[in-house]
Amino acid sequence: MRKSVSIVLLALIFMFSFQQNFEAEQGGKKTEKAPNVITVPNSVLKIAKENTYPNPTQDMPKLQPSELTQSLIDTSKIKIENPDLIRMLNETTVNSTPFAVGYRAIIYLGQWPLNYESVETAPNWEYQKINTNYHDNRGGNALYSIHYVQEAQKIIRGGLTAKVPNTEDVKKMMLLKAMEKSGLPLAFETIVGAGTKKGHKYNIPPRRLGYLYAYAPAVNEKGKVTYGEVYLMLKGSKKVIIIKNVTSQGVGAWIPVQDHVSFGFLASERPR
Repeated sequence: MRKSVSIVLLALIFMFSFQQNFEAEQGGKKTEKAPNVITVPNSVLKIAKENTYPNPTQDMPKLQPSELTQSLIDTSKIKIENPDLIRMLNETTVNSTPFAVGYRAIIYLGQWPLNYESVETAPNWEYQKINTNYHDNRGGNALYSIHYVQEAQKIIRGGLTAKVPNTEDVKKMMLLKAMEKSGLPLAFETIVGAGTKKGHKYNIPPRRLGYLYAYAPAVNEKGKVTYGEVYLMLKGSKKVIIIKNVTSQGVGAWIPVQDHVSFGFLASERPR
């Protein structure tokens, strides 16, 4: 009897230990979030290889702060993400001396947009119509196939939806954030060259007019930009960034998707 009880107790202890280990392992695992990227519909095709106008690649690497710059940024109560401000701080050299007793200086670096917080990144796949291919098959007795051919060069421009101070700095921060969130190649200006073609065919039935519309897609980026007056304070060997007169402002922008075209096909009995 005692032997049976001992076996049962050992089994219960083993099961309890196994459950604790399993829960600990599960608790230790961090749930990986799926990347927050925008799903491109089948009607949108990439034309990077076919585009007769070679758009420059928008390479927007995140500027890495130097050791000194990082130590300065860490002293600020406000997040600093502006790449131009970080670049300026990277080029700054401050030599400390152990004999600078009582030394103090405050240097005004100007008013800067410090960071941008994205609220919404939403695509508009038909941001701007750039081309129409057309064929009249009303006199035909069989299907007639057409495909996309860009008839004229088109420049697609985006931009901020309202005026804000330091426009170019704000656009850079918004572009970086929108590219990160959407996973799309974005640029405030992109060009589709004349003669650009895509081989995908669209069939026009007999006794119908066929219209193949081409659109340039874009992303609508909305968020908040934070401004502040930046001061560098030197006190003995101590170096600190102080931000004064902090303000925030809502901002929005349209940013075209580079080397992508959205297509819409229509077969109609009557002219459109």
